Amino acid sequence: MGRGAASWGLVTLLLCTLLANPAAHVALEEASTGWHSTTSNLVMTFSNGPAQDDEVTGTLAVTFATSGTGTLDSIFLEISETGSAWSTLVNLTETPWMYPFDTTDMENGTYTMRATGWDSDAEDYTNATSGSFDIVNQLPVITTFTVLNPQTGNGTSVESRAWFNVESSGTLAFRWGAQDDDLRQATLTNVPGPGTPATDGPSNLAYGWDWSSGNLSEGTWAPRLTVSDHSGLSATTTLFLGIDRTAPSMGSVMVGTGQTWQASSTVTLSGLLTNADDGQGSGVNLVEYRLADDTDWSTSTNDSLTLTLQEGVHDILFRATDRVGNTGANTTVTVRVDETAPTALGWLVDELTTSRSGPANVTLLTSDEASGIDNTSTTIQFGFDSNGVGEVPDLTGRWLSMGANGVNGQVQLSNWATKSRQHLMLRAIITDEAGNAFTTSASSFQILPGLDLLWNSTETNINRLVVRPGEQTGDVVVTSVLESNEDYGGSVIVRLETAPADRSASVTWTVMETRNLPSGSLADSTETIVWNYTVPNSGQYDIRLVIDHANVIDEFDEGNNHNYLVVTGASLDNPGLVPSFAPSVLALLFAGLAVAHLQRQARD
Repeated sequence: MGRGAASWGLVTLLLCTLLANPAAHVALEEASTGWHSTTSNLVMTFSNGPAQDDEVTGTLAVTFATSGTGTLDSIFLEISETGSAWSTLVNLTETPWMYPFDTTDMENGTYTMRATGWDSDAEDYTNATSGSFDIVNQLPVITTFTVLNPQTGNGTSVESRAWFNVESSGTLAFRWGAQDDDLRQATLTNVPGPGTPATDGPSNLAYGWDWSSGNLSEGTWAPRLTVSDHSGLSATTTLFLGIDRTAPSMGSVMVGTGQTWQASSTVTLSGLLTNADDGQGSGVNLVEYRLADDTDWSTSTNDSLTLTLQEGVHDILFRATDRVGNTGANTTVTVRVDETAPTALGWLVDELTTSRSGPANVTLLTSDEASGIDNTSTTIQFGFDSNGVGEVPDLTGRWLSMGANGVNGQVQLSNWATKSRQHLMLRAIITDEAGNAFTTSASSFQILPGLDLLWNSTETNINRLVVRPGEQTGDVVVTSVLESNEDYGGSVIVRLETAPADRSASVTWTVMETRNLPSGSLADSTETIVWNYTVPNSGQYDIRLVIDHANVIDEFDEGNNHNYLVVTGASLDNPGLVPSFAPSVLALLFAGLAVAHLQRQARD
């Protein structure tokens, strides 16, 4: 009988014994934590591993040793927390018999390891069990992370960002604190300016950095503190700060009802704070204002203010101050208070292109020297026209009303793609509070294609400006970048043309190469194209890159579809020098005489 049959017989006998005697089953389970097979003569032990009552942190290299006879083919390593089931750690199948046990992946507690090795000689298992050990990792706890003396905010969140008005050569003082049983070091990243502060630790902990990079540029940052201990555990936290040395600018201030002329001497100016712009800075804190004829400034921390003015034209100066004390330049807002008949001044219309989605805003600019405009009676009308000429839009055939909505309205159109090159016609029936009314003349606004193709002039260049003409020496490489103002999925034809620079009007451009860029080339709005051209003869040649020469693609601006470059073929009569690039010997002689004369005058 072979070993395999003997093993199966042994297993059958054990099962029968366990079924007949439950106590034997319990005894076998209790023995399984420290027994090795009666068939295998191989003894396996933990040579480096958690021993009884060990306190383990970080990563532990668990290794095994064997004695006796036999061949160890694999080790199946498991772990169990007291009172829990066994969980698999690893199945080792080759030497060295070592497993890097990362305790930081485990919860703190009391554990036991069990290793089951396979002896291929005995075709049986040999087991080993570690002592009961404790995992006692302690994560670092960051107790403090701050930057000292911000002018506003504390840095704990984006909303309460710590702002500074510090010079480029200034210093930011960061301070930190942490709790841990084996604290090692701390690092600080994402700080303003180039570079990063040195690691704090591990030999000595300063618990802070006085950071001065020499170039603390304006902007916002999220400095990140990472604290680590000797067990390999770490904790991180983030601070939010900003540097602002730029003063805010005043935006558009809404005067009264938004009309040019106000019907009342009591005028409200709004949008003082909301329309003031501090860019990416600390934010507008207050606005100061005064009449142009006054010398004293008044302060407003509200978004609007109400002034009582006499009839006439008044210039009011505004300036904004941000949260770190930067004060911007003066902006003048003119307020007109008078009584006149209503007058139309013009239109403000959103940009109209075929790429627009949704309604377009329309505003009629008016003034009234009398009672002012009655918005409830003022009506804007619109329509679409083929050429923008006439008093009735020919495509809609009549005027469409936006309703009695004053001098502001919207052209409600969900899709403008079908309106390319058409004209939006506008007119208004204006009525003032006194009942005076008139109808404006029709105005037209052309709807242009939203797509625009163009050459990136900065990225489009030629590798050589002067070459020796001919097939062996006259090659130049033109690198061009084709761009679209929006993603374009269609195909585009581009070509490279040349002509002598000294050509007459009768000389046409010669097409050197035509390329048909397939659909999708501009799906990401850019495409780099490399051209090769050989200068045939001496003299200057103009190179022209052309987009859509047949004007098949309807574009916003057809005038930017050309890009021009120049290349010179050097004369073959003087192969050593390119004309005009080297000074003549006579010129050098005159220059030397002039220098000598000047030196002699200086000595005299």
